[in-house]
Amino acid sequence: MLTALAILIDGLVYSSWLFIVAVGLSLIFGVMKILNVAHGSLYAFGAYGAATMVGIYFDAGWAPLGSFAMLLLAALVMGAILGIVLERGLLRFVYGRDEVIIVLVTYAAFLILEDVIKLIWGVDPYYAAQLYGLLGMTEISLLVFSNYDLALIGLALFIGGSLWLAINRTRWGKLLLAVIHDREMSQAFGINVTRVYTVTFVLGAVLGALGGAFTAPMISVTPGIGVEVIILAFAVVVIGGMGSVPGAVIGSLIVGLSRAAAVHLLPEIELFVIYGVMSLVLIVRPQGLFGKTAEKRI
Repeated sequence: MLTALAILIDGLVYSSWLFIVAVGLSLIFGVMKILNVAHGSLYAFGAYGAATMVGIYFDAGWAPLGSFAMLLLAALVMGAILGIVLERGLLRFVYGRDEVIIVLVTYAAFLILEDVIKLIWGVDPYYAAQLYGLLGMTEISLLVFSNYDLALIGLALFIGGSLWLAINRTRWGKLLLAVIHDREMSQAFGINVTRVYTVTFVLGAVLGALGGAFTAPMISVTPGIGVEVIILAFAVVVIGGMGSVPGAVIGSLIVGLSRAAAVHLLPEIELFVIYGVMSLVLIVRPQGLFGKTAEKRI
């Protein structure tokens, strides 16, 4: 029972982290049909920005609990700036091109941003570990968990609920759904598709940076952290279905719980279990669990 409880809670924590990162990637693809490889760099910039701002905050000697605001501020600043730069400065020139070209463009942006990180922060690790212990620990049936890890579950629930409300209960959400359904018809009805694209991409970028910012206290922030993250995020959205927010939820849960089970029961297959699950899902449903069959116009 203790092992099952540990798998459940560890899996939920890992799933929450994955969802925060992957939902931005899924949202961008759902609206813009762009597979944004540079999403991993957005995560990395969020982590580096958070570690830097937390370090400055603690060096100033301000109230420790206020440092959590630095994580959110870093994600908003990094995500908004990079989102606008990438969408307005690069991607708008390749809209309507072949999907392979767009993937190559975002991959090139990813490589450039990885070098920009080294130019700004160097190759030495950055830390924001001061925050990790501020919330204390919780004991659940003889198992001790960090409250910071458990708070990630609440953050993921808040983000998922907010996105659902925004998409299904707001005017912007209705415009977004119209653009997803038919971009050309939306333009004909007077919807500013360019603005919808920009807002969507910036929102997705902020979510990617948010994942990095709130992960910074849990890891050593070093060059290359975006590489592993983008692979895992792709696994999540492929399993759940490209462009589906509910799919990102289910995909994150499947990946998180599968990894946690492997870590506790059979650690030697931890590196392979995620891709094994992804392969099984694609054999049964090539479009993902919540993905829709692509329509081709003749």
